[in-house]
Amino acid sequence: MVQTADAIVFKGEDFLEWEELQEDKHEYIQGEIFAMGRARREHVVVSLNVASVLNQQLKGKPYQTYIADMKLRVEQVNAFFYPDVMVSCDQDDQKAEQYLSNPSLIIEVLSDSTEAFDRGNKFSAYRKLQSLKEYALIDIKALRIECFRRTEDNDWLLHISENQESCDFSSLNIFIALADIFEDVN
Repeated sequence: MVQTADAIVFKGEDFLEWEELQEDKHEYIQGEIFAMGRARREHVVVSLNVASVLNQQLKGKPYQTYIADMKLRVEQVNAFFYPDVMVSCDQDDQKAEQYLSNPSLIIEVLSDSTEAFDRGNKFSAYRKLQSLKEYALIDIKALRIECFRRTEDNDWLLHISENQESCDFSSLNIFIALADIFEDVN
């Protein structure tokens, strides 16, 4: 008689403890753990560029910018993610040690291996966050930014910045030059 192995399913708290001991980052979705791949140079450069400009423009305001090593908890779908860039003005987030829960802006830099997930299931999970006002996808190949904004009716409206001088993050009342975002990208 052949026995099948039981699938190992982590609880969120167990995942947090386990991941603290790991060398690599992992995302957690409903008890399952997924190893994250390594980012390419241009992905890292663009993430740093946008985070740096956001950080600079938000100085003196009640916002904090976070980059790829800070987890995001989406409790409504029992998940932890690592967005490329997040901005939060939530006081609890600004005291958080392991993860944020209430960002107002999330930015993902697209790659071939993550694009479908970033546009689909991940965005579906992010929309559950009541604090989230904007979700931006940066497409390095197309030199384009797709920014989804939550409307008063809780719908999501797409704004595309392409062949323009800047991208408008209206939830933060900031404009960022596309040249600054894509600086040092071949």
